[in-house]
Amino acid sequence: MLGTRDVMAVAKFARPQGAFSQVLKERVQEYFKSANIRPTGDARLFTKSIILILTGIITYTCWLFLDLPTWASVLSALLMGVNHALIGFNIMHDGAHGSYSSNRRINALMAYSLNVVGGNAFYWNVKHNVAHHSFPNVEGHDEDIDIWPFIRSNKYQRRLWFHRYQHLYGMFLYCLTYVQWVFWADMRKYIEGSVAEVKIQGFTTRQHVIFWATKIAYGAVFIGVPVYILGWTMGLLTYGASAAMTGLVIAITFQLAHVNEKTDFMVPDPVTNALEDEFSVHQFATTANFATRSKAAAWVFGGLNFQVEHHVFPKISHIHYPSIKPIVEQTCREFNVPYLEYPTVMQAIISHLRYLRLVGSAA
Repeated sequence: MLGTRDVMAVAKFARPQGAFSQVLKERVQEYFKSANIRPTGDARLFTKSIILILTGIITYTCWLFLDLPTWASVLSALLMGVNHALIGFNIMHDGAHGSYSSNRRINALMAYSLNVVGGNAFYWNVKHNVAHHSFPNVEGHDEDIDIWPFIRSNKYQRRLWFHRYQHLYGMFLYCLTYVQWVFWADMRKYIEGSVAEVKIQGFTTRQHVIFWATKIAYGAVFIGVPVYILGWTMGLLTYGASAAMTGLVIAITFQLAHVNEKTDFMVPDPVTNALEDEFSVHQFATTANFATRSKAAAWVFGGLNFQVEHHVFPKISHIHYPSIKPIVEQTCREFNVPYLEYPTVMQAIISHLRYLRLVGSAA
């Protein structure tokens, strides 16, 4: 067992041992071919994007510019926090994966919606698309679902005394994750020039300008304007409530899919740096779906509740995941590959908290 976080060398997956990956890919490709549809977004995604952008504008206006009671202003700020998370799930996420549109420029534009709500699309791409999707739940490689030392997400991390209570304070901590991401994690990546020990390449002058311009704009629009209109106390409190809601929704969504009682965590072999499974099988062992029968959940979470399908087919827009799920699930059964799923959001949350309690107490 490892006692530190220092896993530096890049892990290597086992060679494919059968036809599973190829068969699954061919079946999903055949679905799109026979249905004569593109795997990217369509009118459903574009309509959803318009709705989310408009609701973002409406909640911001209600928060700051309408003469509403204090409770209504606070509620508007909270709803805007949810809206920011949903923009990330539904617009930015597909854009960053190149699945929003068949047009690369549109995908890039949608990815930059993350910058509008405080993050940075360039760093997110490295952290999520490269590190997380390549090595989900591999200790030392996957920063996306990792909040160590405050949350011990797996047995390979050193246990500290307060981890015994992480199932009690975890949800409160998740409320802080977005502010930490926007104002600390991105800044640290910028200064150090690396993500999860991977040196960042291609950060051009243009990216430097985008980084600072959008960070300053975010601070001005979502902190400066509220403080100016509402005063220091109310402005900062309502912004904090909004950002806390964003952090909670984002953290819960990603944690439910990877940090629960069903998914596996692993470390590479200390000598060979090898992992036990081939790449595609590894995705299924470390990822779980939740609430896939709920159309409302699929709409809200941007298909991230179909996390299994997303990890295997990240270039396919989330609007198609409900359709390809039966194909993926059936192929897994045929090849005896694990397909992990929780029927409801609440069952996934309970499993997540149980797992936190277990790993927080285990040696």
